[in-house]
Amino acid sequence: MSEPVTFSIAGDVAVVMIDSPPVNAVNQGVRAGLKQVFTELRGKPGIKAIVLGCAGKTFVAGADIKEFDTGIAAPGYHEVLRLIEDSLVPVVAAVQGTALGAGTEIALACHYRVAHEAARFGLPELSLGIIPGAGGTQRLPRLVPLEVALDMALTGKPLPAGKAAEAGLADRVVGGEVMPAALAYARELVASGAGPRRTREQPVKGKEGAAELFAAQRAQVAKTMRNRQSPIALITALQAAVEQPFDEGLKVEGRLSSQLEQATESKALRHLFYAEREVRKIPGLAANIAPRPIARVGIVGAGTMGGGIAMCCANVGIPVTLVDATQQNLDRGMATIRKNYERSVSRGSLKPEQLEERIKLISPTLDYSALANADLIIEAVFENLALKKEIFAKLDAVAKPGAILGTNTSTLDIDEIAAVTRRAKDVIGLHFFSPANVMQLLEIVQAGKTAPDVVVTALDIAKRIKKTGVVAKVCYGFIGNRMMDPYGREAERCVLEGATPAQVDGALEQWGMAMGILAVYDMAGVDVGYLTRAERKHLLPDDPTFYRPTAVLYEHGWLGQKSGRGYYRYDGADRKRTEDPEVIALLQEEAKRLDVPQRKPGAQEIQERCLYAMINEGALLLEEGVALRASDIDVVYTAGYGFPRYRGGPMFYADTVGLKVIYDKIMEFQKTLDPRYWQPAPLLKKLALAGSSFAQWQAEQSR
Repeated sequence: MSEPVTFSIAGDVAVVMIDSPPVNAVNQGVRAGLKQVFTELRGKPGIKAIVLGCAGKTFVAGADIKEFDTGIAAPGYHEVLRLIEDSLVPVVAAVQGTALGAGTEIALACHYRVAHEAARFGLPELSLGIIPGAGGTQRLPRLVPLEVALDMALTGKPLPAGKAAEAGLADRVVGGEVMPAALAYARELVASGAGPRRTREQPVKGKEGAAELFAAQRAQVAKTMRNRQSPIALITALQAAVEQPFDEGLKVEGRLSSQLEQATESKALRHLFYAEREVRKIPGLAANIAPRPIARVGIVGAGTMGGGIAMCCANVGIPVTLVDATQQNLDRGMATIRKNYERSVSRGSLKPEQLEERIKLISPTLDYSALANADLIIEAVFENLALKKEIFAKLDAVAKPGAILGTNTSTLDIDEIAAVTRRAKDVIGLHFFSPANVMQLLEIVQAGKTAPDVVVTALDIAKRIKKTGVVAKVCYGFIGNRMMDPYGREAERCVLEGATPAQVDGALEQWGMAMGILAVYDMAGVDVGYLTRAERKHLLPDDPTFYRPTAVLYEHGWLGQKSGRGYYRYDGADRKRTEDPEVIALLQEEAKRLDVPQRKPGAQEIQERCLYAMINEGALLLEEGVALRASDIDVVYTAGYGFPRYRGGPMFYADTVGLKVIYDKIMEFQKTLDPRYWQPAPLLKKLALAGSSFAQWQAEQSR
């Protein structure tokens, strides 16, 4: 195996190369190599400059995050970066591709930076619940204005080379190959007599007004990054750069960085980092199964969901045939697609010519036979089993052999849908989330007869259209909606017990959910859940209070945002929700009619009832094999249901609370609430009484 760091001599310039595929992440080997090379070059006669570059398509794209769990072996980052910065001759970083995290920190320790025009600099550490810990918080504001440094580190958004140059982070931006350009720049520096320009010796840019800027950012973070430690720590570290000498600021950064690495927030986010990579590994599927080629996609249904899926495909250059029953529906669907793209153009994220290219990839038609050349056909009509069966019978007649037939159902039995075709092996569930062109999650539901290569193709297409695909087995609601059922049940029951909708949603949002569940119902349409339950009435518990608040709203025609009122009123053009005293009084009257005890649950009880009911259902899904891994459930909930990433997902969160704590609370609720809803899942009980966790159970299952 070749050394990860080598150097060569080009006249009076040394060229140092990092070559650690696939993305030159900084591990112990890279650090040791940099230390050895820069130590050797320090005493080498005739060397007047050094260029530091990377092999492959990218500069250093971050650190080896496994080291946050194992510990960072010597030499450490600070030792190596100080050695680079202390070079007696100018050091020029040659940056191509992405310089992320440790990559940007290495570039900051160099004296000069030459960047390819397509290169990007970024500090995405907050996405892992940590802060730049190799001097990034201290060096960055010495090169770019403090406001830019704060924005880069708080948002994690990479700074393109052109903007990096404007801000002072890049000294030169080039269109051709970056290494020859960096070499030429190094020779210019030598010729002009320019020496090392150590970042740590520069003053912080934009000190004036720093106090006001930090105060404003702290207030903003308290609103937009609720319950998180790392953003506050980041601001504190950057403040140290302003208020203290460089070495003292480094100590502050180091202390905060060490604390965060061991905090639950960072462990949760690292858990998701690994979990999102694990979802593609399907037990029982051979590694050599190839996906079927997908050159054209057919979509049945030009409504919100079908149009969104069409956009997902067109965005990555896949041609789409869009079928609907009426010309009016097609015209409305295509108009909505164009409007969505126009919004992107107005925001500057899409060029007008790209809009037209994408629209041209979508061919609307009333003719099912136009689907004959599609490799994948996705049915995206509303949730009605009879209608979906009728459509699949038509698709079976027109689709070519080997075409995959996907249904975008969120709750229905895919085995029953597949049974109307002569190709059950080609049928799979593809549950997109609305709006499909925005939401990250794609639940891939493997039916009883789905062929292995169809599952692999679904995972492949998910990646291709930039979705996180998670495989589940068939049951009502699959993973996401099955677990939402008890979560929503408890929220609605709390309303009947005297909590207002705002108190229920407020408790859940305060805990960290992106939106309270009752506000979600209003956004999706109160009728959606009501009609789904009406279809399953024979399977529901004999309980007149079960989801009764939604039924009351439906009976009054208060369907949420689309009708201007639901659990809340939506009177303004901005659709901002406000409490509705009439709804509160109506639901209190209904509770009185049903003899529901007025417990008036507080925030903690609301949180525990909703979340523990959800977690208990998750344990049942694991036992039944509907979810393959506890971490898959966590990915589903953080990618598609607004569950806060910094809590790691419901099953990771359960482990942080302690399964025994949750089990004991469920047993308490069994005595104080309706016992039929508070039966601990056997797996939860077993793990709780054994002092185990979902993570340990998952590790044992994968052995």
